[in-house]
Amino acid sequence: MPVRIGEVMIRHGLLTEEQVEHVLREQEARHKPFGQIAEELFGLTPKQVEKAWAHQYSDITEHVDTRDEAVEHDVLALVDRRQAWQFRILPLRRDGAEIMVATVIEHLPRAMRFALRHFEEPCYFVLSKGESLGESLLEHFPMQGMTPEYVRSTDTPFPQEAI
Repeated sequence: MPVRIGEVMIRHGLLTEEQVEHVLREQEARHKPFGQIAEELFGLTPKQVEKAWAHQYSDITEHVDTRDEAVEHDVLALVDRRQAWQFRILPLRRDGAEIMVATVIEHLPRAMRFALRHFEEPCYFVLSKGESLGESLLEHFPMQGMTPEYVRSTDTPFPQEAI
């Protein structure tokens, strides 16, 4: 059974069990998303809700070592070097009617927003460790100034020499 976002928020210390129950009652009455109600009632920030959602997704999706994954070059061509590094995103291959895309948990929401706007085909995300994704990005999208450590960072500005 999938982990519910309220359980993730309890696990990460964002809400108590009582608060989750309160949000669930409100959700039933108001028909709004759990995270939105948690923000309104308990002062959670959108970023906290987004992180909790990413951890919820992490519990249900596949985790891969991108260095060991088959990569289709026509799928790689769906993004350019700048996009791959900026959004920490690596399109791997077609899986039926969908594109399998790898990213890291820290950048999952941002990568998904980019994919939603950018890809003209349905896609789904798998998660990778930063080192693995970083090494794969170096292999497929070499860019001066970029390193596997950049993938793990959340606040690192895009290096000037990469622009």
